[in-house]
Amino acid sequence: MVRAYAASSPESDFQLMEYDPGPLAPGEVEIAVEYCGICHSDLSMKLNEWGMSSYPFVGGHEVAGRIMELGAGVEGLTVGQRVGVGWTAASCMRCDQCHSGYQNRCPDAQGTIVGRHGGFADRVRAQADWAIPIPEGVDSVDCGPLFCGGLTVFNPFVENGIVPTARVAVVGIGGLGHMALQFANAWGCEVTALSTSPGKEEEARSMGAHHFLNSRDAAALASVAGKFDMVLDTVNAPLDWDGYVNALRPGGKLHIVGAAEKVEATVFPLIVGQKSIGGSPTGGIVRAKEMLEFCARHEIKPLVEIFPMSKINDAMQRLVDGKARYRVVLQADW
Repeated sequence: MVRAYAASSPESDFQLMEYDPGPLAPGEVEIAVEYCGICHSDLSMKLNEWGMSSYPFVGGHEVAGRIMELGAGVEGLTVGQRVGVGWTAASCMRCDQCHSGYQNRCPDAQGTIVGRHGGFADRVRAQADWAIPIPEGVDSVDCGPLFCGGLTVFNPFVENGIVPTARVAVVGIGGLGHMALQFANAWGCEVTALSTSPGKEEEARSMGAHHFLNSRDAAALASVAGKFDMVLDTVNAPLDWDGYVNALRPGGKLHIVGAAEKVEATVFPLIVGQKSIGGSPTGGIVRAKEMLEFCARHEIKPLVEIFPMSKINDAMQRLVDGKARYRVVLQADW
């Protein structure tokens, strides 16, 4: 039996339950959860904001732990090995997306907490391909947020061909943005942080920002017109979209990973400057491995607050209250 913390409805707290996961399927692994991050997506799923939650709901898609058991046919992994699992727990491995390295875009991809129980538990299961080995130099306590938030902000640098001479702006210094600043700095870019919280300037600079702008100040945004090769938006709020498009250099990209409801922008500047607006979800299997190696090489890690898993409701409330600096991680205390 698996012990897990589950919510019976969108309004309920997480409570301890047990469930029988059945026999381990071929090609899967079972992982003993040591740490599991809490992402805002866990809250959205608990509240069924996206209309795809099922109850009892066991969240947790930022897992770091050790393999307990290998399913039939699994090769390349060993019992006791440190691995992590992010938003995606399985994909078909047959479609064009999977074959081209975009397994996260597989039409049949299975979310770790969509239609299955996640890592707010003592054990979790995933397709072996999606159990990403954790390299030396990356601590397990830091790993969980990297598998979701970290991968989400690492992927745009690769997808957009960002070079070390690029100028990059990061919008929002929170759970995603504070890791994006570190990646951009280690990439070699000139990094500008934009935040509605001027009090975060010193902290943003310590994370890798060379410049800091108050994003509520229209004059400040206007002062960087035509500057950035990429503006990476990490917040889930409406922005001055035309202002950020104006801040791009010709050929620049406004890349959105924050789940804002919609984008409204004037088209003509996009055409004249050959600028673009786009987004991306997490990343594929190889990208996740590259991201971890990059973190190990450059000593990149999220800033985390640790709660025992038994205090999951306190930890979730800290996220709800917006007080987390900057990621909340649960530590197994069964």
